[in-house]
Amino acid sequence: MDLRTLLDIDAPIVLGPFGGMSSVELTVAVSEAGGLGSFGLYGLGPDRIAAVAAELRQRTSRPFNLNLWLPFQGPGERAVRDGFDRGEFDRAIAALFELFAEARIEPSAWPVAPLPDFSEQLEAAFDAEPAVLSFVFGVPGPAIVEEAHSRGILVFGAATTVPEARALAAGGVDAVVASGLEAAGHRPSFLAEPESSLVGSLALIPQVVDAVDVPVIAAGGIADRRGVAAAFALGAGAAQVGSAFLATRQSVAPPVHRERIRAAEAHETVLTRAMSGRAARGLPNHAVRAIEQSGGQASFPLQNILTGVFRRRAAEDGRADLLSLWMGQSAGLSRFDDAAEVFAELAAGVPGRRH
Repeated sequence: MDLRTLLDIDAPIVLGPFGGMSSVELTVAVSEAGGLGSFGLYGLGPDRIAAVAAELRQRTSRPFNLNLWLPFQGPGERAVRDGFDRGEFDRAIAALFELFAEARIEPSAWPVAPLPDFSEQLEAAFDAEPAVLSFVFGVPGPAIVEEAHSRGILVFGAATTVPEARALAAGGVDAVVASGLEAAGHRPSFLAEPESSLVGSLALIPQVVDAVDVPVIAAGGIADRRGVAAAFALGAGAAQVGSAFLATRQSVAPPVHRERIRAAEAHETVLTRAMSGRAARGLPNHAVRAIEQSGGQASFPLQNILTGVFRRRAAEDGRADLLSLWMGQSAGLSRFDDAAEVFAELAAGVPGRRH
């Protein structure tokens, strides 16, 4: 089925959900323009999720997507249901000490508050009844898919390889987001390590299209009408875009981050675990290099929580050298400061669309 019909949207353009960097304003802007706005719920408790959903509904009557990170323990990661490991915390703080000092902020204190409970997040997301509930880092279980469908909510999942796409389709998702290695931010690989699941969009999209019987949403390397047209030529039914929207004034990315997105060249981004403990694509900077050289970084999510302390101060101070500068390989194609302009440029690449 055409995603425009499935979602009741005007153009098959999806805003990439930014874990920890989503804004109601940007989500609303994309939905109001006729696409599918998305809001990443990573790190948000149930009360905050309810508040975000209420604000979205107050500002738009159009469909939107809420995104959750499934509980996932990757290679080398610790299960943190019962709290974090003190030894790992101490080693990570020692490795990060100079970065805290440079940011002029005190290091985190022990104990570290855990992430919100996933089951509580999920229940709040269900209660919000978005048009779409999307997931990364795995296949949502049958009970999740059944509950979503019983509430009229579509379920999307993210894949970085064909086997992951097949697993998602077998799990009953309504669409698969095929995330090429070019994409910004965290790699949502779940059947193998991200470093061994790096498939470019040009190869990934058509193979996923051939492998599954649900619509495929292309993600990674798309920043203008040319990328959208290419995604459709490869068989995708929609295009998901992150960096070009992250560079707009409706984004919560600090101005210095938005500037770096527009100035970046394709070869400059790297895949790093330095800032969060999980592999993510962004622009390397002083903090990334210092952490990689320290050899003392923690696993996810502890590393992400600890670096978040000095990253928040860096955002306030406009210091790009201490931020997580997430962006994809097509970031430098970002040309517009307004989300509506980005959307119009992207929509112009949809086959058969008048513009």
